Amino acid sequence: MLKDLHEVNSRGAGIEIADVSGLAPFTYGLEYSAPARGGWTIVHIGMLLPESHQVFVCAQSCLRGVVLSAAELNDSHRFSTISVDEDSVLEGDCEEIIIRGVTHILEEMPKLPRALLLFTSCIHHFLGTDMKLVFGELDRRFPQVGFVQCWMNPIMRKTKMPPDPFMRKQLYSLLEPAEISEKQVNIIGNNLAVRRNSELYRILEENGFALKDICTCRDFEEYRTMAEGCLNIVIHPLGRPAAQELEERLGQRWVYLPVSYNWDEISERWKCLSDLLNLDSKKVWRDMEADRLQQAAEHALRTLAQTLSDWSVVIDYTISSRPLGMARLLVMCGFKVERIYADTISSEEADVLEWLKIHCPRILVCPTVYHKMAVLPRTFCGEKSGKVLAMGQKAAYFTGTGHFVNMVEDGGLYGYGGILELAGLMEEAAREEKDTEKLIQVKGWGCCC
Repeated sequence: MLKDLHEVNSRGAGIEIADVSGLAPFTYGLEYSAPARGGWTIVHIGMLLPESHQVFVCAQSCLRGVVLSAAELNDSHRFSTISVDEDSVLEGDCEEIIIRGVTHILEEMPKLPRALLLFTSCIHHFLGTDMKLVFGELDRRFPQVGFVQCWMNPIMRKTKMPPDPFMRKQLYSLLEPAEISEKQVNIIGNNLAVRRNSELYRILEENGFALKDICTCRDFEEYRTMAEGCLNIVIHPLGRPAAQELEERLGQRWVYLPVSYNWDEISERWKCLSDLLNLDSKKVWRDMEADRLQQAAEHALRTLAQTLSDWSVVIDYTISSRPLGMARLLVMCGFKVERIYADTISSEEADVLEWLKIHCPRILVCPTVYHKMAVLPRTFCGEKSGKVLAMGQKAAYFTGTGHFVNMVEDGGLYGYGGILELAGLMEEAAREEKDTEKLIQVKGWGCCC
């Protein structure tokens, strides 16, 4: 019997959350990459280092993507490349090629950068390139430039230290030991600055603390002052290696206070921070009017849920490091969450997964890289008469909706104030339809380096 090889079925492309067994519910082989490009690449992360220049050393085919990323940012002047060809591999002189190339780039610049991020690629790992020799010689030739070792090697993508967290860690490698200020706190390892509507600012500023963040450093000298912080706050899970390294190297304390969409967890975050800074947590709670903020945020969400009672909500992992937590909050406030697009589930959300299994077992968990996602019809929005609100670019793409919150990595939203702003963004997304195809093609959403 002949079989139609072009027949499309959704088998393997969705599991009801009640049937999810484990944190990696899908099996993979060939992977699909959806054309939702808002997530940050190592190019975008590197641009956060003020007064820096990036040099990528790799084959021309690999250079294409990073060159386009820099061009889209209109930051090509902060970006150079050194091409690796077959001859350089056969001759075994990769070290000399890198040294000569970087030297030529720096000598041709009108002004030396304060920092140079040197990205090597998979081929240098395969060949065992002596990067210690390379950096030693570059330091000798250009002592006034801080050199940062970076990787562009997708072969490390599923190891204990993939390129993304390694890149976040390396951003702080030029910080040098300094006298610690008991009145300075840093945020470490995030790509987007915490929004001013977060009560974090009020807690710190009203108690005389300065808050430093690489996302808001205007120049290299301001960046260097981050070495003076008495406490590093990590709000994104991929920022933890950076904080651990700074504790070992500079002696800076750190605390992991990740983004949360749980009212009680947020309260615990502020109590923990108050204790670490030797503040009266009850006074801090009163001064920042935390009860009023929480009530305002919850009221805004519940009111919006009533307005959108006939809408379906879909969420994807790119919008937040806590997509399941976001889903639980929205369900508790009355929203009809129908789908979550996530290939894996963080161990930090294992308890939330169990809650969702009990309270909304019919939520469909869908992969994003499973190969069938390339050909399955994206008609969910049409099936719902256009009333689909997507949280994140991939959720918008896979469901075919133009009503979506265009945000990555929590968008700098943090605390009760962040949730209040999220309610406003959701209301705006439901009211105004976006050009999904145009917006999701922009790489590194929110990168204004």
